[in-house]
Amino acid sequence: QVQLVESGGGSVQAGGSLRLSCTASGLTASSYSMAWFRQAPGKEREGVAALVSGGSISYADSVTGRFTISQDNAKNTLYLQMNSLKPEDTAMYYCAAGGGLGWILGEEMYDYWGQGTQVTVSS
Repeated sequence: QVQLVESGGGSVQAGGSLRLSCTASGLTASSYSMAWFRQAPGKEREGVAALVSGGSISYADSVTGRFTISQDNAKNTLYLQMNSLKPEDTAMYYCAAGGGLGWILGEEMYDYWGQGTQVTVSS
């Protein structure tokens, strides 16, 4: 059974940093495309950052230069380092894993999802 468990969310002031973690079980993360998505209240879920098996990385324009996605294969864990946080980054953040075809930041690529971790950025 595949499980993705996120952690590391919390409340922070604008300009602060957080590091999210996503620990996978039931699959080998390095063999899948792995990504972070987020969903703010009243908005659609959007892709934030993705790491394709093989090393290619993609970021949403809104987080480029501030967020960094990485993976520790030994720990089967995906990370999202978030710096210079803004109030508009406030959302539930989800980890996803998949092997489908399509846009790397599109939901259709991903088969497995975590339960989410809340990030709240105050001004």
